[in-house]
Amino acid sequence: MQIYLPIAEISVNLPLLFGLGMMVGILSGLFGVGGGFILTPMLFLIGMPPAVAVGTQGSLIVASSFSGLQAHLRRKTVDFPMGALLLAGGLVGSAAGVRLFRFLTSLGQIELIVKLSYVLLLGVIGALMFVEALSAIRRRRAGTAVSKKRKHYALVHGLPLKVKFRASNIYISAIPPFAIGLTVGALSAVMGVGGGFLMVPAMIYLLGMPTKTVIGTSLFQITFMASFTTVLHAVENQTVDLVLGLLLIVGGVIGAQIGARLGQRLNAEMLRFLLATMVLAISAKVATELLLRPGEVFSLTPVL
Repeated sequence: MQIYLPIAEISVNLPLLFGLGMMVGILSGLFGVGGGFILTPMLFLIGMPPAVAVGTQGSLIVASSFSGLQAHLRRKTVDFPMGALLLAGGLVGSAAGVRLFRFLTSLGQIELIVKLSYVLLLGVIGALMFVEALSAIRRRRAGTAVSKKRKHYALVHGLPLKVKFRASNIYISAIPPFAIGLTVGALSAVMGVGGGFLMVPAMIYLLGMPTKTVIGTSLFQITFMASFTTVLHAVENQTVDLVLGLLLIVGGVIGAQIGARLGQRLNAEMLRFLLATMVLAISAKVATELLLRPGEVFSLTPVL
């Protein structure tokens, strides 16, 4: 069954879109990530224009993040002052990123920039995750205890404007959280990623936040930032396809419930290994498409 997407100006298979949303929802439930860094390149692979893929994927990120945030609000594991700082940086970065996105679109280079960024970002992140997951699996099989000590960096924790974040029980400068939010906001706008897979490690290893407040605080920031970014893309770039977004949300909500149940049956090391493998595979696929000769070759020189 085919359905026409007015903004993307293409017809796509309805069960395929629903299945894609469900798949991303399952992965989100399994691995605890928003899914934008998986969804956007997958939309590329089914022929979706990059501008529409980046603009529309935020609708699914908003839905899945808001759903997860409700549970953390009930558990009182959201650090609101920290979330507000991350969100402030995210809004500034997102606004700048949307304008950069518009500028690159006007130059006709947005497809190349977005795909190259995905190859580099997913390649680096996937490789680091893969190495870490293999090390964790080896330690688990050898029965070696994993150190729970976090590395704190003197440069980060020696900055001025220190604030006491009571929910996370840390006393650090307000500058690093704002900078992390700024970076994630810009990446979210240009590349169509929720940013959780970058923000969560930064909050743990750079800010020294306890894991119990990291996920809820990250979801708080992502929910509002993704909403803001999606609205900006809709108003300034007209690249949000509501039909596509609705189909992805319905599939994603169902898939997230399935993924959450599946995640309880797998150990953490194997989950990280599977996620890293999938990230590397997507990066390789996008890179292959960039390197292959296109089916229709265009030339700027006149044919005599």
